[in-house]
Amino acid sequence: MKSKKIIIGSRGSKLALIYAEKAKAEIIKFSKEFDVEIKKITTKGDIIQDVRLSDTGGKGLFCNLIEQELINKKIDIAVHALKDLPSNETQGLTTDCFLKRNDPREILISKNNLDFHKIKTGSVIGTSSYRREFQLKRIRKDLKYRLIRGNVDTRIEKLKKNLFDAIILSYAGIKSLNLEDNITQIFSTSEIIPSAGQGVIALQCRKDDEAIINLLKKINHKETHCCVQAERNVLKVLEGDCETPVGVLAKIESDKAILEAELFSLDGKKRFYVKSSNKLNLAKNLGIEVGKLLKKRSKNSYKR
Repeated sequence: MKSKKIIIGSRGSKLALIYAEKAKAEIIKFSKEFDVEIKKITTKGDIIQDVRLSDTGGKGLFCNLIEQELINKKIDIAVHALKDLPSNETQGLTTDCFLKRNDPREILISKNNLDFHKIKTGSVIGTSSYRREFQLKRIRKDLKYRLIRGNVDTRIEKLKKNLFDAIILSYAGIKSLNLEDNITQIFSTSEIIPSAGQGVIALQCRKDDEAIINLLKKINHKETHCCVQAERNVLKVLEGDCETPVGVLAKIESDKAILEAELFSLDGKKRFYVKSSNKLNLAKNLGIEVGKLLKKRSKNSYKR
């Protein structure tokens, strides 16, 4: 009997394909009746590498084309790095399956292997987001922060070419690519609260595809699911996008969800911090509550 085919859509970068292979392995583990194929899709975010995402269409640049393939039934499942996925769901699609979270922390790679506190005043630090820039400025205002884009290998190459003195990246990406030998320093989540959904692989499908939805329910990691629901609800309340300077991280301790978030004004001068907890079954509500608190305290100073 011929196996049913499932086509997974993924960006074509080395890291994205590693994530897609992880998703494929999970599908095969839970359902051997499917023949699983990975389809590479080049997104606008992969092509436009020299400006901030917010200046070229935001987070959607990494997922719009993949989502369109899903809507057009060219693929059955889309694999995304959750932090690159807008908080509002695209009509006709659902993102309700998450693989077990990788390490959400941020890392530093620097010339001469100097940790962040020892880098020379006036050195240039490469980062791709306002959030990281504002968080790092709280620790070191005497450094210069510049935009860096491109995949992980490209960014490390720019550092080697002396275009930067240090770069900030997510630990999850470095670890997945087996590039941990390059790491100078790992920041704790109390030093730098990561982006909502950082370190999480999300699987998206069509809302009316019951067979795939039922399959993805088997794969879904419940603890990760609980945490990212809370984190992304903060973004939804804030109407956040890739330009919003906000860090959000949820953790589960015993029977409680603990959510920590910080939001900066658009100029980075004001910081609004909230830490709260609730019962696990109320994690969704916790995200909404924290989002509302941040919105109220900031008086929309984080918006253009």
